[in-house]
Amino acid sequence: MSLVVRAFPLLPGKEQELRQLVAELSGPRRAEAGEFYRSFAVAHESWHLQQTPNGALVIGVTEIGEPVEATARKYAASNRLFDRWFKDQVKRLTGIDPDIEPLGPPTEEVFSFTAR
Repeated sequence: MSLVVRAFPLLPGKEQELRQLVAELSGPRRAEAGEFYRSFAVAHESWHLQQTPNGALVIGVTEIGEPVEATARKYAASNRLFDRWFKDQVKRLTGIDPDIEPLGPPTEEVFSFTAR
């Protein structure tokens, strides 16, 4: 399993729309979301909203069971109906285009600690 952590800037005034998207994914579109995540070998994903002096960030943490780069390419290329809708929501809320940056803004791990 690979762990992918991304931070997406939330565009100003979009917090309520983000919460509406989360409600859709957790409610009426839950089955579609489940199929979407399974199709990309996602074992778990969580989103975290962080308020900063420079604006809000949505931090996504994803556990993927396949090689990350291959999964990212597959996601970027997908135009299935739900996938297109999902990617359009990401772009509308964050300004990040998943077709171009499927993993979101580039992330560099600069520190890691493991208790032994």
